[in-house]
Amino acid sequence: MMHLFSILVVGNDLNDFKEIQTLLSDQGYRLHHANAQQATASLETLQIDLILLDASLSGVDGAEMCRCIRAMAGCEALPIVAATPLIEEKVSAQLLEAGADDVINQPINRLELVARVRSMLRIRHQYQQLIGFNDRLEATVRQRTAKLQTMVFQDSLTLLPSRTALLQTVTERSFPTSVGTLREGGASQHEASSFALVYLDCDQFNRVNGSFGYAVGDQLLVKIAERLQQHLRPGDLLARTGEDEFCFLLDKIDDVSVVETFVQLLLRSFRQPFSVAHCDIFMTVCLGIAFSRDAKQSVAQYSVKGRGVDRARVDKVRVDSGLVSDTDWSYWSDSRLSKKQRSEKILRAADTAMYQAKLRGRGCYQFFDPQMYADILSRLTLESDLQRALDQQSFTLHYQPIVELKSQAITGFEALVRWRHPTRGMVSPAEFIPCMEASGLIVRLGMQVLEQACHQLYRWQQRGYSVQTKSENLSVRQFACPMLLADVDRILAQTRIDPGALKLEITESAIMGNAEMAVILIEELRSRGIQISIDDFGTGYSSLGYLHRFPVDNLKIDRSFVQMLSGGHGSGAPIGNRDYHVVDTIVALSQQLNLSVIAEGIETQQQLLWLQQLGCQFGQGYFFSKPMAAADIEKTHLLKAFTPQDRVAV
Repeated sequence: MMHLFSILVVGNDLNDFKEIQTLLSDQGYRLHHANAQQATASLETLQIDLILLDASLSGVDGAEMCRCIRAMAGCEALPIVAATPLIEEKVSAQLLEAGADDVINQPINRLELVARVRSMLRIRHQYQQLIGFNDRLEATVRQRTAKLQTMVFQDSLTLLPSRTALLQTVTERSFPTSVGTLREGGASQHEASSFALVYLDCDQFNRVNGSFGYAVGDQLLVKIAERLQQHLRPGDLLARTGEDEFCFLLDKIDDVSVVETFVQLLLRSFRQPFSVAHCDIFMTVCLGIAFSRDAKQSVAQYSVKGRGVDRARVDKVRVDSGLVSDTDWSYWSDSRLSKKQRSEKILRAADTAMYQAKLRGRGCYQFFDPQMYADILSRLTLESDLQRALDQQSFTLHYQPIVELKSQAITGFEALVRWRHPTRGMVSPAEFIPCMEASGLIVRLGMQVLEQACHQLYRWQQRGYSVQTKSENLSVRQFACPMLLADVDRILAQTRIDPGALKLEITESAIMGNAEMAVILIEELRSRGIQISIDDFGTGYSSLGYLHRFPVDNLKIDRSFVQMLSGGHGSGAPIGNRDYHVVDTIVALSQQLNLSVIAEGIETQQQLLWLQQLGCQFGQGYFFSKPMAAADIEKTHLLKAFTPQDRVAV
């Protein structure tokens, strides 16, 4: 339905109004009349789109009337056309300055009146459209702002508070900004409170997404959230902080035993499966716990009083339980950080403790200790140094002789990697090898070591040393690398050594990771003439059941069995020594399978005698020689004659 514009004619002479009615009769406008005294009341009751004002009102100044209209609420933008018989610049300026939008001459010309009215109403209509658009825009902004607020502070899947909401709550409870309304007894609603954060991560949740799809994964997350909410106490908060991560804020923690009990209940609740997509899915979780400053004091007191530990032994409690000591309470009070940054620090602490728990296995929990950050920094620094060492090829090899136990003649060498840090000096392989395994750098290191060892073997052979074989260890990651065969072929071609001079040592864990693929890969390596040895035999799993399937050449008895051998020099077997009987079994099994046996870690004459008694063929250890650099090996060992079966293990 078309809108009819309403026009208010303000003038004392009714005849003038009738004249205007006549002039605008064919335009379809609604015309209203009011004198100077009635104008204000008419504007309050009528919906007016334009005012035609007789500026020559008797007893009333036209400019003053304009100012009065403009002062009324809702009339700030109402078009006013003033009619006056005095078209002087001064009069027109006064009217326009007082609020009139246009001035026309009296007597009024019809064509001029129609044109001026249409122009003002068009402007009025455009203005109203603009106001309406602005109102709709503001409404849309408010709706979207509210939606964004919901998205920021609420997880859309589980409808739990988000990490942002959790952080805000931690900040509010740690650093209250106002006194607030006093409760009964005089306690403030906004006073700082002690609390604990329990950070939870679902173990290997990506397998659920990979096996069942993300839709099932989302359903499982909803089920997990529902189960976790059952453990909420009054004043607690549960938030979803990541894809498969949740965090409890436990309010008013005065005793660490409360948290320990809570955590145990959580872990027990995950013993029951989750029914999702017509199947039962079992999940395990790891938990990390961090306390606010006040709570940490309570924790220390509990550690002292509840566990019977005196003040001098608080540090031991901290180490044994994962709790912090008095000296660590200042950890949260760094004044250089903002309130939000300190709150973030508490969240990161719980997260860090959770990842420390994951390192221990599934279904574990860990209390935060500031030392964890130092350990993480140390690992990151070590990883960076190892990356740099790989780029600079600063790893070196030491070689340990492998001897035939009956004659004690050297039959080969095992290549062992060494690393001299620019500032720390020699770093133990027990420290840097696990770091390289975890980071994946072990694959690059393995190839560098293999290439270096093969080049050294070639140089020895060129110098006339009777070195036939060299052994090298293959890590789990290296053995599983799809480029292994190509890299081995490339190195053999570059170094020009006989593949039969190379012996690769593989751990049981590497083989058992994928037994079927391991058989194929070992056969490919042996088809090139390379010997294969199972390293650290006896420490893995299912080795005896699968041993007959693997086309290997020899076994290496782990040093842990050799080092436990003890007793006299008699010819009889040591009664009650299980390690002796384990070694005896391995040697007998290898003989049945036509495999040679190498014993590691021989350090005493007694161990040598017992291994000779058992029929072990080969061995290595400090009793014969420690690992040495290539130059020292040449001076100490390679000047001696080798047997025709001499080999070097890399």
